[in-house]
Amino acid sequence: MSRAEPVSFATTLRVRDSCMCLHVQRAARALGRRFDEALRTVGLTNQQFSLLMSLNRPGPPGMGPVAELLAMDRTTLTAALKPLERRGLVKIAVDPEDRRGRKLHLTAQGKKLLAEAAPVWERTHAEVEARLGESEPDRLRRNLRALG
Repeated sequence: MSRAEPVSFATTLRVRDSCMCLHVQRAARALGRRFDEALRTVGLTNQQFSLLMSLNRPGPPGMGPVAELLAMDRTTLTAALKPLERRGLVKIAVDPEDRRGRKLHLTAQGKKLLAEAAPVWERTHAEVEARLGESEPDRLRRNLRALG
């Protein structure tokens, strides 16, 4: 087995300055903190808001489509649903067409809280987009989708 050469400080600086993963992670954490702070006024985190919004559909979705939309595995989704279910915002029911599956229902209380949270999200989102400049938000979304 050969000994690997130590990584140079120049390489460290190149990774710091050019690593897409690092820059996306940093931006995601900063955005997450911004939306967490804004949504705290209605008692939600940004993850909870996204989860509630993903359930706001004409019919109750199954676990799979919600997990896919939120880029979560089912175990993580189940853990994220538990506090929302305890608060009465979400109801998890057996899928009548496939007893092994679960359907996720946004309760009346969940819909009411989502209606309170949506304007908070709108304001915060507009502030974020304004910081990016005129055509940049759409370009950024396109580029991020290309990576996913």
